[in-house]
Amino acid sequence: MRLGAFAVAGAVLLSACSGSGGGDAPAGGGTAGPGGLVIGATSDPDTLFPWKATQFQAVNVLEQLYGTLTELDEDLEVVPGLTESWQLSEDGTTLTLTLRQGVTFADGSTFDSADVKSSLDRIREEATGAVAAASLASVTAVEAPDPSTVVLTLSGPDAGILAALASVNLAMLSSEDTEETLAETSNGTGAFTFAERSPNESITLTANESFWGGAPALSSLEFRVIPDETSIVSALQSGNVQFAVFDDPLVAQSAEASGVQITKTPQLSYHALQLNARKAPLDDVDVRLAIQCAIDRQQVLDTAALGEGEVTGPITSPAYRSDPAARPCPQRDVAKAKEYLAQAGHAGGLTISTIVSQGEYATSVNEATNIQAQLAEAGITMNLEVLESGAYVDRWVAADFQSAVALNGGRPDPDGMYGRYFTSTGNLNEVAGYSSPTLDGLFAQGKATADPAERKAIYEQVSAELENNAAWVWLFTSFTYTATTPDVSGFTPMANGSLKFLRETTVSGS
Repeated sequence: MRLGAFAVAGAVLLSACSGSGGGDAPAGGGTAGPGGLVIGATSDPDTLFPWKATQFQAVNVLEQLYGTLTELDEDLEVVPGLTESWQLSEDGTTLTLTLRQGVTFADGSTFDSADVKSSLDRIREEATGAVAAASLASVTAVEAPDPSTVVLTLSGPDAGILAALASVNLAMLSSEDTEETLAETSNGTGAFTFAERSPNESITLTANESFWGGAPALSSLEFRVIPDETSIVSALQSGNVQFAVFDDPLVAQSAEASGVQITKTPQLSYHALQLNARKAPLDDVDVRLAIQCAIDRQQVLDTAALGEGEVTGPITSPAYRSDPAARPCPQRDVAKAKEYLAQAGHAGGLTISTIVSQGEYATSVNEATNIQAQLAEAGITMNLEVLESGAYVDRWVAADFQSAVALNGGRPDPDGMYGRYFTSTGNLNEVAGYSSPTLDGLFAQGKATADPAERKAIYEQVSAELENNAAWVWLFTSFTYTATTPDVSGFTPMANGSLKFLRETTVSGS
């Protein structure tokens, strides 16, 4: 959900695992070996299979292990990845990719066009259950005319496809590998390779000396599970951990006061109350609008994140950013909320249930309890079901909820961000709980339009359709706080939450 992402985006992506990994270090844990980096993480990755990763911690690990056809630079511009160059036909329906030469997988086998064709074809298959399958909706055929060339035939122009190919959810796998063979290990083309794992304690990666971009400066990465951010601060102070990314601004302030270096980075990811419009009573637009009007988003931001962020509309992509005031009830209006409830036949109030992840991001429960209190003033009872990470992800992916408090990953292109959610054929439309013929048409126009000004106008209409129907209640965007000990340098935080630049990070004196 920050997917991935990323996580997205985002990425969605969730909470802390308990276990013997709690505290400053797991049993037997210490500082990193020479040239290595220890990273504090609040939960264990819930999968090592990149095509199904939605949890933020899983995405952060997998992007070190697997390569993508394109990448995003620190400004979120598309740059070459496993694809060295590309060419788009004049009519926008043929995309020819020229692959890098000499790239190998972790097992030593050669990466070539057969692996690209196999990966893209399998991601497109419904049976695979790939979370980013909708990003390839315009692809009608994949051909590999020679080992270094891949040709994608598109149903029409697709302005977002190059950015979409940068997601680890579209990582390139060997044609010999399956989800089963990669369940406990990895075999990618990334800057690091899998070394070992202690469930609920740590996962260790080692530098890939054959990485096409040059071997990383770090000899290893250890993602150490420490279930809460406050304990990670203690581990940073003691030197047991050298790197972490915090969501809680209060924790970041505490860490900085103790001498830990903090870098604050605005994020494309967004906090939202997801409403499942396929489940009563949320199938009534007036009920959803009542919920929307009953919530003061700034109050949620101030209460849960010390005001560190901005109230947001649906689209956080910088070039297409939604106007958060362009919505029904841009300011909280309890009287209007009660009016909508009465129109829906619930003048006496109603009850909804909400799932909440605890631990994966620090503000989740505080957000939920504040929303709960605000809705109560409008006659809406919100029953909270607080779940650990794995249980939340399972329920979320299965769309087994009336509503959900979520932190979802944003993307630089709005089609990649929302096409899989809010189109009727999107592979996460069941999770989104809402689609319409109007949205289907608008997303098709946005995908086929290259002119930025025309695209912006189209996505303004997308935002209006989502907000006017209260598909979800978009709350705010926030910051990440990258924490490093003084001996760590060279890391560049990114607005999409990626830890890609760990490949360029160094640790002095080791």
